[in-house]
Amino acid sequence: MKKRILFVLLALAMMVAFIAACRPDAPVQDPPAATQPAATQPAATDDNGDEPDTTEPAGDWIIGIVTGTVTQGEEEFMAGQKMRDRHGADRILTVTYPDRFNDEMETTIAQVMSLADQGAQAIVFCQAVPGTIASIQRVRERFPDILFVAGTIMEPPTELALAADVILQIDDIGRGTTIMETAHRMGAETFIHYSFPRHLGIDMIAQRRAGLIAAAERLGINFVEVMAPDPTGDAGPAGAQQFIVEDVPRQVAAHGVNTVFFSTNCIMQEPLIRGVLEQGAMYAEPCCPSPYHAFPAAMNISTAGNEGNVPFMMEQISLAVAEAGMTGRVANWPVPVNMLIIEAGVDYAIAYLEGRTNGRVDPAAIQESLNRVALEYGVDAVYTRNMVVPIIEIEEDEDGEEIEVVVGERTLDNMFLIISGSYIF
Repeated sequence: MKKRILFVLLALAMMVAFIAACRPDAPVQDPPAATQPAATQPAATDDNGDEPDTTEPAGDWIIGIVTGTVTQGEEEFMAGQKMRDRHGADRILTVTYPDRFNDEMETTIAQVMSLADQGAQAIVFCQAVPGTIASIQRVRERFPDILFVAGTIMEPPTELALAADVILQIDDIGRGTTIMETAHRMGAETFIHYSFPRHLGIDMIAQRRAGLIAAAERLGINFVEVMAPDPTGDAGPAGAQQFIVEDVPRQVAAHGVNTVFFSTNCIMQEPLIRGVLEQGAMYAEPCCPSPYHAFPAAMNISTAGNEGNVPFMMEQISLAVAEAGMTGRVANWPVPVNMLIIEAGVDYAIAYLEGRTNGRVDPAAIQESLNRVALEYGVDAVYTRNMVVPIIEIEEDEDGEEIEVVVGERTLDNMFLIISGSYIF
């Protein structure tokens, strides 16, 4: 019998992350509900009634931030600019990866290298798109001491964990439990899950769905799968959105207003939120939790002059929900996860460069940075666990065919999965 040990890459790695939260007999995670959004709390002021200047005095550390463009990810881009404004353009350097990042990895590598050439002692990625591993490896050839923090990753975690010092990633599989818990708290009787075969073939989404089904069974909520058009298919984004527009009323007519609607696809969120408000149904949170994800457009909220102002956004959503007579029926994370990752990543990098961490990977300091940033958004705490991946042995069965057998697990000590309680408006 021949065996070889393999560490499964992205698909199987995500399959077992937070596996306890996905088992039917696992206890339901119930992190404390988020605190009242910070918009309801007066900002601190100095003796003149002005908000205090948070810009720090000049220091000798330099941190680089790599984000998408405004078209790829406005939240990450704005978070990078926020860090530059707070700490100073002499200490925070920002670059963007190309919109066509899959086809232009050399451009991403060149952008990251430019940060190192300008003296960056730490580099924070969000999102860590394809090309991140190659970028880190290329930079380390010349600058081996740079600290790398990678967030919202798109490359195999077991490989990236060997390249980056710290990985911060939303716990999408654990959300299978917490999303359904939020639906239960709102009084949901039915949960509509919109997706399509391409998405359900992505292991992270498939495992989150498994967690949703298990939690729904425990909580007595009817789980209903609805196949929607793929936005990359013949009908395109417009066809997928039109399907949502037409189907939400049908589902409410069939299942009643105490129905929570969830979609795995970003492009569907705006018509989904609008449909929920029009029909008086329920909405637990978007596929990518953030007050900025589809809510402004769906609720006709202008962000002009308040870009990146999360307390403002939470307050405006609360007002819009109340005006629609939907208080208690709409929820979301009160902290935009990618902004949290960038700001906490910078906070941790500063602590490391100032000698306030226990080595390059200090779990306690990472948690402190995440909680410190979350508190700025009115959230008492976010919760992290390390990523766990399976150890697979390839064995021969009785017929001589090779089969995969899980024989153990390995913890990625430098990969931290993030989850937050939801705020019900």
